Amino acid sequence: MSEVPVLDARGYPRSVATMPGFHAGRPPRNRGRRYPADPPTTDELVRLLRGCPDSASGERLRALIVLLWRSGLRISEALALEERDLDAESGSITVRRGKGGRRRIVGMDPWGWTQLKHWNARRETLPPGPYFCVIEGPTSGRPMAASLVREQLRTLQRRCGIRRRIAPHQLRHCHAVELVREGVPVYILQRQLGHANLAVTTVYLSSVAPEEVLAIAHQRRQPTVQITNLLE
Repeated sequence: MSEVPVLDARGYPRSVATMPGFHAGRPPRNRGRRYPADPPTTDELVRLLRGCPDSASGERLRALIVLLWRSGLRISEALALEERDLDAESGSITVRRGKGGRRRIVGMDPWGWTQLKHWNARRETLPPGPYFCVIEGPTSGRPMAASLVREQLRTLQRRCGIRRRIAPHQLRHCHAVELVREGVPVYILQRQLGHANLAVTTVYLSSVAPEEVLAIAHQRRQPTVQITNLLE
């Protein structure tokens, strides 16, 4: 006896894998696998920022891209921020409930803070609440959905002619890789990213090219001997 096909609302065949509950109890195929960071280049990020529309939603998207890039927050952490969590004077961002419910404070550079000023001015005209909020309609002032951010990034990416996928988490990868190349200690990077396990943080070390390792090794100074040892 043949199985009855599953149809969607328009009457087209639908895969059972898309049905709710199909993946319940099934381990993901990529469980246990670790992939190297694949961050966008600085040129690609600048193109994204320049391509943001000159509108309220464009200012919000530009501010979100800058914050994810320059602070390394997860998209869920960024969308959960409230206005009081950002302190430009001290350059700190308070993550009240990060992954695993952990609280931490991260930093962001002065350039990043200056790029938020247009959205800050717009945000003051909206109801109090989440920093990145809905702008129009009856839900104005309420939290944005991560799916909306991903959709806007895909649209902006195509408009800018960038022939690769750029997701919010890749901006976090870009932040981590840049800190590694700037010589930031791994334990500082771990605190900034909010990793409970240092092994997760070391994944970003694989992004360092062999040429960079050789350049650092070649810059080491020759060994020296204390003169007191020669006089004994």
